[in-house]
Amino acid sequence: MNEDRGLIARRALTIAILGGLCLAPTACDGSKPLIKHNEKRVVFPAADRPVAHIVSSRWSNEEARDRLNEAGEVMDKAGIAKGMTVADIGAGEGYYTIRLASRVGKDGRVLAEDIVASVRDTLAERVAREDLENVSVRLGAPADPRLPDASFDRVLMVHMYHEIEQPYEFLWRLRPSLKPDGLVVVVDANRPTQNHGTPPALLRCEFEAVGYRQVATTDMPSAGGYMATFRAVGPRPDPAAIKACVLR
Repeated sequence: MNEDRGLIARRALTIAILGGLCLAPTACDGSKPLIKHNEKRVVFPAADRPVAHIVSSRWSNEEARDRLNEAGEVMDKAGIAKGMTVADIGAGEGYYTIRLASRVGKDGRVLAEDIVASVRDTLAERVAREDLENVSVRLGAPADPRLPDASFDRVLMVHMYHEIEQPYEFLWRLRPSLKPDGLVVVVDANRPTQNHGTPPALLRCEFEAVGYRQVATTDMPSAGGYMATFRAVGPRPDPAAIKACVLR
């Protein structure tokens, strides 16, 4: 009987987590269309590069990553501090989500997003099991992270950018979620996209095409590559004005 009650409590907490960080209630659970049928369809340029397939929600085991202080170094260099609101895009099994929750503390918030429903559900169960009250979990879409507007100090994308098939649309839809001084933080390997990496010059070009300015880039051996940070500048460009990057 006690086990049944515990299971019910965990399920209830998981449901609460899935509805958390809800600044725009009509679009928070990802179940309702964000574009009305009578709106004109927005067209974005296609990426002129291969796209890596999603092969696993696990990049490496957590113990090995902690031995290298991977998350600690990334969070330090990204300036993530107590009280911040952070999005973990492509959160997978939650390696960064769990550590971000500890870093931002009880006055901060973490939104973990993944586009695979089963992965999202498994992470929600972990968040509930570890009683992380400052974490919300959400299902995103391949070309739209579905984040609430003007909400985030930092948006992290760790070893997943090369899996985004429509980067210009994704980055365009991501922009409104940033606070005025918010940063997008990308960690990736310096190798071709089809080999699960993103050349730094290509990454910079794609971000700049959507109106971001690169703030910094640094080697990140502990995370298997490099880290680059970007800030949105000026007005968000019209999708028709976005030019796809062609790097040979």
